[in-house]
Amino acid sequence: MNQAHLSFLALHFIPGVGDYLLKQLISYCGSAEKVFTTPKGKLLKIPGVGNVTATAILQGKTFNDAENEIKKANRDGVNIIFYTDPNYPSRLKQLHDAPSLLYCKGNIDFENPKAIGIVGTRESTTYGKERVEEFVRDLIPHEALIISGLAYGIDIHAHKQAVKNHLPTIGVMGSGIDIVYPGAHLETAKKMMELGGLVTENAFGTKPDAHNFPARNRIIAGLCDALIVVEAAVKGGALITADIANSYNKDVFAFPGNIGQSHSAGCNNLIKANKAHLITSVKDLQYIMNWDIQKVKKKKEFSLEGFESNELSILQTLLDSNGQMMIDEISWKSNVPISQLASILLGLEFKGVVASLPGKIYKVIKI
Repeated sequence: MNQAHLSFLALHFIPGVGDYLLKQLISYCGSAEKVFTTPKGKLLKIPGVGNVTATAILQGKTFNDAENEIKKANRDGVNIIFYTDPNYPSRLKQLHDAPSLLYCKGNIDFENPKAIGIVGTRESTTYGKERVEEFVRDLIPHEALIISGLAYGIDIHAHKQAVKNHLPTIGVMGSGIDIVYPGAHLETAKKMMELGGLVTENAFGTKPDAHNFPARNRIIAGLCDALIVVEAAVKGGALITADIANSYNKDVFAFPGNIGQSHSAGCNNLIKANKAHLITSVKDLQYIMNWDIQKVKKKKEFSLEGFESNELSILQTLLDSNGQMMIDEISWKSNVPISQLASILLGLEFKGVVASLPGKIYKVIKI
């Protein structure tokens, strides 16, 4: 990781520096590195910066925390994407409260042309599960990305159906990337890595405390083009996510349910209040979103322009082997020493063209 990323992460760890203030500091100073060399008097002129924050910045004590976090990311095959990076999700970049960084694990393409969030109650019924199964299955021709929160009920059922139907899926977590919650969903999370993965804004070791989940919900709403509420009670996380999606001017859809059923009340109220389109099948989504099945994303032609010689050797080696290979084999076939290979692969990860998979396997994402 370069000095700019290290400085960004150190800034992120300073108490009192939230996403908005961090972006303010970088905007005023020009870069994360320059924030730490800006005189105190100038820092104090930045809106939101008080004496305590300015002093903490100039002390630079959080660089140790940043270095330790990077070591953990390297150890666990986690990619940290910063707000200033070109591969930061474009759907989030335009939001005023976008997370300043994301921890990502798996093989994630945030730029899938069709991204759908699916949320609902943790106490899903047979009716709700059937709606998810049918809906996800009918999304296959669109090759849509399925986004949810890995929670019990509708969320995990959406992830499982995406895996079953070979659709990419992202689980947005309210904990650290190293703490899959609930633990019962660990095996599904592992299966999601091949065509998707896990995402969080929380540091390693963050416990799944209740206050993290409303913030998690804004990432689900921000990453999708349309949000589908399958079953929801009068109050709950699904309705919070729907409200956030509406505030982002995203299209929200809700499956209607029987009057008198507690898990239908939230969906029915969304429809009644004109906060969600009534949906009964993917055809309704296609109509509202103006989706054409013939316009499904086509894979980009690979271009190897703009890479250094060692990077080219590694990428060409991966491409010659169906885009995926273990690190030892990459070293042997590309003639790049193993001592240099890890740092080069990390650089390619930050460029968004390579992803690390479990078992020290690396895979080309896009070029």
